[in-house]
Amino acid sequence: MRRPAIAALCATALLAAGEAGAAGDAKRGALAFRSCVACHSLEPGQNLTGPTLSGLWGRKAGALESFPRYSGPLQRSGIVWNEKTLDAWLRDPAATVPGNYMSFPGIADATARADLIAFLESASRGEAPAAARTQRLPNLRSAPQSARVTAIRYCRNTYFVTNAADQTVPFWEFNLRFKTDAGGTGPAPGEPVLVGQGMQGDRAQIVFSRPEEISRFIREQC
Repeated sequence: MRRPAIAALCATALLAAGEAGAAGDAKRGALAFRSCVACHSLEPGQNLTGPTLSGLWGRKAGALESFPRYSGPLQRSGIVWNEKTLDAWLRDPAATVPGNYMSFPGIADATARADLIAFLESASRGEAPAAARTQRLPNLRSAPQSARVTAIRYCRNTYFVTNAADQTVPFWEFNLRFKTDAGGTGPAPGEPVLVGQGMQGDRAQIVFSRPEEISRFIREQC
């Protein structure tokens, strides 16, 4: 799902939660936050599309060292995250920090914002309600033999991918993506993993441990 679509789903869920009752309810905020876990984690050090929100309260915007994808405007904003600044940001991030990378339309409902802010404050204290769950990334180190890539041959516009079960599958070059995941759940060095991307089985991605493995792994031969 593309980032604008994720943002729209998150905004819809938060709005619905806000209409349920009084402002500042962390439990309602937790239920709404489940629609946002595709982009944000609550686990320390686990950055996804956006930075982890662990320890968010009192943190300077754009200053988390483990997250390198902040926009320049956010880094220069001088914002420190608290109830007031989060309310402005969640209401209209584009107006609060023009030119930032947050693909999110904002939440007009004040109660919905208050619920989410109450939840984020409790999560920063390590008291996140059980209803909120961080997205769990697949553990590629435990992938089956059919997904473990042992060879990639390129011929004209086709990649021929061979797995550990000695099966070879052809992919049109436009339908095969190459990605990296250096995290703890990513593939082991030198052991890339094939991950399907739905459709009719004709699209997939190969995840490597490091960028330099990609060119070393592909052999051009017809």
